[in-house]
Amino acid sequence: MSGDARTAEPVDVAKDAAGDADDGYRPSERRLAHEAYRRGRARRSALIATASTLVTAVALYLLVVNSPGWEVTRRTFFNLDYARQALPEVLRGLRLNLELMLGCGVLILVFGLLLAVLRTLRGPVFLPVRLLATAYVDFFLGLPMIICLLVMITGVPALRLSGVTTDPLLLGGAALVLTYSAYVSEVFRSGIESVHPSQRAAARSLGLTNAQAMRYVVLPQAVRRVVPPLLNNLVSLQKDTGLVSIGGAIDAVYAAKIIAAHSFNFTPYLVAGLVFIVLTIPLTRFADWLTGRMNRRQFQGGAV
Repeated sequence: MSGDARTAEPVDVAKDAAGDADDGYRPSERRLAHEAYRRGRARRSALIATASTLVTAVALYLLVVNSPGWEVTRRTFFNLDYARQALPEVLRGLRLNLELMLGCGVLILVFGLLLAVLRTLRGPVFLPVRLLATAYVDFFLGLPMIICLLVMITGVPALRLSGVTTDPLLLGGAALVLTYSAYVSEVFRSGIESVHPSQRAAARSLGLTNAQAMRYVVLPQAVRRVVPPLLNNLVSLQKDTGLVSIGGAIDAVYAAKIIAAHSFNFTPYLVAGLVFIVLTIPLTRFADWLTGRMNRRQFQGGAV
């Protein structure tokens, strides 16, 4: 009997293991019905959304093409011949816009971060620095971009200062840097102030100076938190680079203006606008994706 028991024991253990493997989770009928209902609702919502979008698009199309001035508008703004003629010139001018965006973007980030740090300096000795930085930000936040560009492009050459450039491209880029650095500094400052004061206090208790606490503790956390709004500012900068055309710089907008002036057809403007849209949409979607990713990481308690 003892030999039979010892022989049967592995068989019983194997049966128990097989039984445990078969005893997996099985959702109840009510849960299965609820999930099927939710899938059905999701399909129904998707169908309704698609149908309503198609109906709206068709209604707008019929409204536009049946308007009294549609034929004139089509010839003036949607002429394929002029579009093919304008596209190469617009793309050549777009290179200048991209170079301006990249060069100004780097300067804006550096200058904006410097302004934000100056505005967050503590102590009465730094009061004049804080006042100057605050006055700068308030001034350029309230000044319209077009006025800043006009003053830089037309006003600076009028001074006839020796050694100062009169290139409208450089002056327009300087206007972009002056204006956007004020916006970016506010973004950085909001990130710095979002870091809890206990972080700075803990760094000071470990022997770090105020500058070291800002450099190694506060700024890394602040910059990570403001990456999405910084990307949105980059999107706005990419569009506003077209404003330098008021000074005569031949960018995508000015190239379209030249062709439109010769042909009296405004299709090149539409081509330039579509080119900017094609560049802007990926940046916007990337900013949205990054914002959602950072929010999910923050809710889950992971690293951003």
